[in-house]
Amino acid sequence: MALRFAYNTNGTASHRLDDALMMMAETGYAGVALTLDHNHFDPFAKDWEADAKRLSQRLRGLGFGSVIETGARYLLDPRQKHEPTLVTADPAGRARRIAFLHRAIDVGSILGSEAVSFWAGVPKPGVDPDEAWDWLRAGLEQVVAYAGRRGVVAALEPEPGMLVETVDDYRRLAADIPGLKLALDTGHLLVTGEREPAAAIAEFKDQLGTVTIEDMKRGEHVHLPFGEGDMDVPGVLDALDAAGFRGLVCVELSRDSHRADLMMPEAFSFLRLCRQNVRAAPKPAPTASRVDALS
Repeated sequence: MALRFAYNTNGTASHRLDDALMMMAETGYAGVALTLDHNHFDPFAKDWEADAKRLSQRLRGLGFGSVIETGARYLLDPRQKHEPTLVTADPAGRARRIAFLHRAIDVGSILGSEAVSFWAGVPKPGVDPDEAWDWLRAGLEQVVAYAGRRGVVAALEPEPGMLVETVDDYRRLAADIPGLKLALDTGHLLVTGEREPAAAIAEFKDQLGTVTIEDMKRGEHVHLPFGEGDMDVPGVLDALDAAGFRGLVCVELSRDSHRADLMMPEAFSFLRLCRQNVRAAPKPAPTASRVDALS
């Protein structure tokens, strides 16, 4: 397989990081999408730098590449999901998010990661949209400049419901901020309906910093196992091949952490079958129900 696949640790929340990495390697993945969080890699731990150096050695031993993900829900504020953001009205809050992204870039630099992925955030009610865009641009300029100094790719992910929701929103910013790459979650395109995923890959092939894949139903922002949504997975993989994308293609199944032992190999098997030109890719074999396995 020319394409290289990774698995996001937000889908292995019930596993120790080293166990999750071992399982990914045994399955056949080529890398990891590391979501910085309290349970796997805490970027605010006292010895975070030493932890990053040890992890770097572990990844080299596995022959793994990596992408840094920054979407942890309560890492910065235990009471408000995803807050503060780059579009928070409080300047101190925006500064805190920027400092976190700088730390993520530091971790990515130590690991030799292919990219650091992040999103804009959701403006609170009453925030003027133009002001939010100004805050976002100012924050992105700092983040991208810092990433450039550290030799790391900074990639902005359009996220349904956030200020930067579509690839056109990304394009609007990238025109003003050289060096800002696109973190493309192909499932999000089905939610917003803005582009077909394969078409977006072809259109933005020169700006791709990292790519995420999963199944998803049109108009519904729920990450699903392959075969349970509307994603043309073989078409997406063919488009990535045609675009010459050689970065990690990251599987994100955060809602299936409770059965990562099943989802990790099933996702990889599905992707492998797609790469063998099985155009009518089969649905994964039946597993424990999502409800029964929650405990």
